[in-house]
Amino acid sequence: MVRFVAVPGLLLIALLLSIAGFAQTIRGMVRDSTGKGVPYASINLRNSVNNRIVGYAVTDAGGAYTLQIPAGMPLSGLVIEARSIGYKTRSLPIADVHVGYDFVLSVSANQLKSVEIKSSRPVLRTHGDTLGYKVADFASAQDMVIGDVLKKLPGITVGADGAISYNGKLISNLYINGDNLLDDKYNIATTTIPQGVVEQVQVIQNDQPVKVLQNKVMSDDVALNLTIKKGAKMQMVGQESAGAGLPGNYEVDLNAMMFKDNYKAINYLKGNNTGYDLQQELVAHNLSNYEQLIDNSMPAALLTLGPVSTPALSRDRYLFDGSGLLNLNNLVKLRNDIQVRINAWYFHDNQRQDFSQQSAIFLPGDTVRYNETQHNRFQPDLLHTQFTLNINRARYYLNDAVVLDDNRSAYHSDLNTGDAQVNQVLHDNPLSFSNEFNLIKSLKSHEIIQTYSYISHSAEPENRTIGPDFEPAIFNDSNQYARLIQAVNVPTWYTTNYVSLKIPSNLITQSFKAGFSVQSQTLTSDLNVAQANSKITPESDSSMNHLNWTRTKIYAEADYDLPSTILKANLTLPVSLQQINYSDNRYMLDKRLTRLYFNPLFKVKYQVSAENYLYLSYNYRNETGTIEDIYQGYILKDYLTLYANSADLTEKQDQNASAGFSFRKSLIMLFASLGISYDRLAANKIASENLTNNLQQQVMLPYPNATGSWTVSSTVSKYSFALKTTFSTGLQGQSTRSVQLQNGQLLPFNTITETGSLGADTKAGDHVVIDYKATLIQTASHSAVDASAGHIDQLQQQAAVEYNPLPHLQFKLSGEHYFTRQEGNPDLKYFFADASAKFWASKWKTHFELSAVNFLNVRTYRALNLSANTFTANSYALPGRIVLLKVMWNL
Repeated sequence: MVRFVAVPGLLLIALLLSIAGFAQTIRGMVRDSTGKGVPYASINLRNSVNNRIVGYAVTDAGGAYTLQIPAGMPLSGLVIEARSIGYKTRSLPIADVHVGYDFVLSVSANQLKSVEIKSSRPVLRTHGDTLGYKVADFASAQDMVIGDVLKKLPGITVGADGAISYNGKLISNLYINGDNLLDDKYNIATTTIPQGVVEQVQVIQNDQPVKVLQNKVMSDDVALNLTIKKGAKMQMVGQESAGAGLPGNYEVDLNAMMFKDNYKAINYLKGNNTGYDLQQELVAHNLSNYEQLIDNSMPAALLTLGPVSTPALSRDRYLFDGSGLLNLNNLVKLRNDIQVRINAWYFHDNQRQDFSQQSAIFLPGDTVRYNETQHNRFQPDLLHTQFTLNINRARYYLNDAVVLDDNRSAYHSDLNTGDAQVNQVLHDNPLSFSNEFNLIKSLKSHEIIQTYSYISHSAEPENRTIGPDFEPAIFNDSNQYARLIQAVNVPTWYTTNYVSLKIPSNLITQSFKAGFSVQSQTLTSDLNVAQANSKITPESDSSMNHLNWTRTKIYAEADYDLPSTILKANLTLPVSLQQINYSDNRYMLDKRLTRLYFNPLFKVKYQVSAENYLYLSYNYRNETGTIEDIYQGYILKDYLTLYANSADLTEKQDQNASAGFSFRKSLIMLFASLGISYDRLAANKIASENLTNNLQQQVMLPYPNATGSWTVSSTVSKYSFALKTTFSTGLQGQSTRSVQLQNGQLLPFNTITETGSLGADTKAGDHVVIDYKATLIQTASHSAVDASAGHIDQLQQQAAVEYNPLPHLQFKLSGEHYFTRQEGNPDLKYFFADASAKFWASKWKTHFELSAVNFLNVRTYRALNLSANTFTANSYALPGRIVLLKVMWNL
């Protein structure tokens, strides 16, 4: 095993040494007299003979630096010095590159004369891996929160769900004055923090928040940091609002925020019935990455009301709601870099939806059709609490997080399929808790030891009733009955634990990890029939499950990191021995699967110049199915789908390769990116679907199949100083080949999706702001079996004009246009228009806003969708016109 790990490591070392030209590296820290790191200090390497600078570096945000000594240069006569404005310069002679050269800078008594530079041109400020946008350069009078400004920054894009990307790469976190208050739930900040209190938005590339790992372990993460103005740090900040309007609408937002150095808080109470979805503020944008990291995806809900899709509209256009959210986020800094954080929220909503859908599944020689109309009500009650203790020092890191989620959701649906009219009621009550402990410590011998432990428990009892007399020929021998009752629960225990040792050196950090994980689950389900006389009977002998599952894994991993300035690389070599036991006595099922897996990962980032880099990655993963893939008894997942599985586990091999180039020229505010990726997922089983006009039955069958997908994407963003405009454009193409088994026929499909976007945000003088964005999506699906093909074109346009004739008077007019074309169907065209007027009453220090949303009163929306051989036409009821008078004031 040692030779197995060591040989690839030695090969990587040899490769990187040849690339680096055997250059020697100096590392160290620059701190002030209080022990705090000095960011962005200049580190100069001088030849004392001629006083020439032969090497240069800049400290990062924590005061750490890495400096390369030119290859072949003798150490004699070399001096390293640290400089920073406001501090006295210090220098040290170089004697041994294997020791760190740390500096403690004292404050200089000399004060620079102040210089005032007046310019209307926005300027980007760069310091090493950090890029800074001054918020005032891009904000307009009607931008209320920092999220409004982020959408205008060149190089930054904000998705419909609030996810933020920089030059095509999703950010990993959003800090507030360097502190992690919210983890990846940063919508809370972007939708709440007033833009007027933010001085800068900083982009931090190669973000490594753990100080003990800085300059030792590669990180290609990108994070944002909001720097708060000094005046706002000294007082409580609040931007309150309350509004009422027609027909019977309301909106309330009461918040209190603090951004002191030792205390940060975002606390608020919000409520509305205007269609704004408060639950979107609670989205964890990196949840899938986190679940992959801990190797524990939470069991998904097994029951639904049916295939209800959402339209490609802004959510506030179609959502009927009555929601409230109490959200508390508080971080306290104690002595010695100790932080205590509490994040808690309670969310309640009353949603309703009127929805109809016509579906057609095209098969060789046949077409299966479904029609349905649903009138739905949804009542979620979500409670979340998290307590986090964090200590982050140069030689010591500890993080312990305790999380509890208790959710109660009720769904009600009046369903009409044309053949039957029934009622559905679904109760879904997930409950979970977890504790994550992570300790990293740097030893005196410079090795770094890490201890990690994660434990969780979850349960999600689900219960759905359908009736009366739903498909009695299938479920009750053609006899009338009151309702069907489907119950499911999958309680789960999971733990993973490991220890690791990291060995830093001048060039490479080696890391060796060993640990184990255990997952224990039980899937229970029953499909029962409530007869007309109230007697409860099983639907059949094959509609029950009591499946026990245990997955045990022992794993070891070797990592090799090159964290240098020019070339960053990571090679991960994990090996795991996995055993899965599962049994269900009802079906005489008792099986065991033992596998040895090797899942290598390789990442490279090469800095072509100070601002531009190339990246490359490859990942191979072996995956096994979950307990949801092997239950033998049928489960009625929705009114249309009756699902069961074979006894053998699904085994998958997933290969992913990606490469790209990131370009930036800060001086002229030009950003561009180009990326290409390929993903191939091979499996030993396939879902066999038996489709009729009233039910879909699915069974997993042993049959090898694969799905392959190519994706090419590019983005360009440029700020025009002459036009005072941020231009943005993006292109993406995706080709996916897949196979489906339907009604005994094997159907290969190729689906091609092409997306193009164009946007412009301009300040037309001192009083007018114009914003425009267009997105064109073309989807085509082809089958080689019967030469069938489908094609849909969709164009979405958004435009807004702000007119601010006086400092205390502002107007805004905006519109959205949606166009859909599909051969054989009439074109769909929709236009939504909004208007608002805002007045600032300086005497009362209050804003008054009168707004009319959807003032053209569009009440219905139709949408077309195409996926493989399935075409759907959906129709939605919309809330219509909303007129609201709102009052806004600051604390």
